[in-house]
Amino acid sequence: MSELRYDDRVIVITGAGRGLGRAYAELLGARGARVVVNDPGSAVRGEGIDVGPAAEVVAAIQAQGGDAIVSTDSVATPEGGRAIIEAALDHYGRIDGLIHNAGNVRYGSMQDLSQEDFDAVLDVHLRGAFHVARAAFPHMCKARYGRIILTSSIGGLYGNRDCVNYGMSKSGMIGLNNVLALEGEAEGVKSNIIVPGAVTRMAEGLDISQYPPMGPELVSPVVAWLAHESCSVTGEMLVSIAGRVARAFIAESKGVYQPSWTPEDVGARIDAIMDSQDPLVFGLEGHVDHIRYSFGRAVAGA
Repeated sequence: MSELRYDDRVIVITGAGRGLGRAYAELLGARGARVVVNDPGSAVRGEGIDVGPAAEVVAAIQAQGGDAIVSTDSVATPEGGRAIIEAALDHYGRIDGLIHNAGNVRYGSMQDLSQEDFDAVLDVHLRGAFHVARAAFPHMCKARYGRIILTSSIGGLYGNRDCVNYGMSKSGMIGLNNVLALEGEAEGVKSNIIVPGAVTRMAEGLDISQYPPMGPELVSPVVAWLAHESCSVTGEMLVSIAGRVARAFIAESKGVYQPSWTPEDVGARIDAIMDSQDPLVFGLEGHVDHIRYSFGRAVAGA
């Protein structure tokens, strides 16, 4: 098996100063990618600026003979998103890959979370993803090549207590990914989601004493493959946690057809409606396939 290389590919990685993002940057840099290491160096809550973390990663890549530059702009604003992508264009003249890994954490229940903390998390995770993807996408389409990797979470797929802002951000990533994959398909641009599980500073305060090995180095190879020109999938979600790599996907039960319904009918047939045996998994064109299948059931009357 030959080693996957990224020679001359320019890859922007947000949140690359620590944890997962640093692991991605160092792996890709070691394999020939020219890396824009974006990280404002903020605290876990997203406060403060420190060029140190991004500069340290750049130095580590350069020490291995690689090529990287520092970017400290924030993904949280449209202007910051554009500046991050422009750093790649100004310095390297192109952008081939975008990995949106930037994140922050502000906990709070549905009853207690402040509007400020709600917005602060959406600004970095979800709006931040849009800001950088929106800035990079036209350049990728023009070049007829691009790889975009967005970051979701089991908190986005399944939810978790006391982090509605985080859960909404990470589930919203699925819709953005689907649209990028659909609109990029004819342009040579692929977009996928990584659902990572790793022990980083984002896990501060959690009891990890019983966790198996969950270092960022177990996730970075999955992200690196998604960022490679040989990546064969788009519009997908790959889970990587504690050495397990899997596909996550949206599915529907086959459901029940009736020409008319009452609330009582729904209650009477809820078990059949919920029956998830032999589920329907629609692909990249799921929007169309969902409608086609449902219309077909109606026409057939069954």
